[in-house]
Amino acid sequence: MSAFDHMEREELLAALQMFAKNWLAHDGCWFLAAEERFDLDTAMELDTAAWARFAVTEARRIMGTFGIAPGGGLEALERALGLRMYALLNPQRVEWSEDRRVLRFFMEGCRVQETRREKGLPDFPCRPVGTVEFSTFARTVDPRIRTTCLHCPPQTPPGAFCAWEFTLGPGGGDRP
Repeated sequence: MSAFDHMEREELLAALQMFAKNWLAHDGCWFLAAEERFDLDTAMELDTAAWARFAVTEARRIMGTFGIAPGGGLEALERALGLRMYALLNPQRVEWSEDRRVLRFFMEGCRVQETRREKGLPDFPCRPVGTVEFSTFARTVDPRIRTTCLHCPPQTPPGAFCAWEFTLGPGGGDRP
C-alpha cells in the first residue's frame, strides 16, 4: 500500500503538480551539471540527445495510458500535447486553421524562462532542443506530422515563449 492509496482528489492533484515541478527541476539540475562539467555547447548537445529519447518515451506512455491510437493525426497530437508534464506547469493553448489542416501550439508561460527572467538572466536559447523535442514527440504520435518552429526564445515577440506549427503530410521534413 502506498501513501497515495487513500488520498483525496485534491491531494492527488497536488502530488501531480509536485511531481511535474520535480521533473522540471531535475531536468534543470542535470543541464546545469552538464554545463558546469563541460560547457554550454556540450550541455546543449547532451540535452538534445536526451530529449530525442525522452520525447518518444513520453509520447508512447501518454498514448498507451490514455488510449490514443498511433497514426491519429493532428487531433491525436492535440490530445497528447495536453497530457504532457508541461501542461501541468506551463499555460498553453492550441489554435486550428479554418480547414483544420494546421495545428498551432503556443506555450503561454514557461517556468524555465520565467525563472531566468526573474533572476535577470537572458532567455535560454531553447530552439535547437525544442525542435528535436516537439518534432520527435509529434512524429511518435503520427509519423506523418511535420513540425515547424514559429518562434522560440530568445527570438520571440515581447512576453511570448515558444510556438510551434504542426501539419500532416506524406513526406518532407521538419522545419526549424
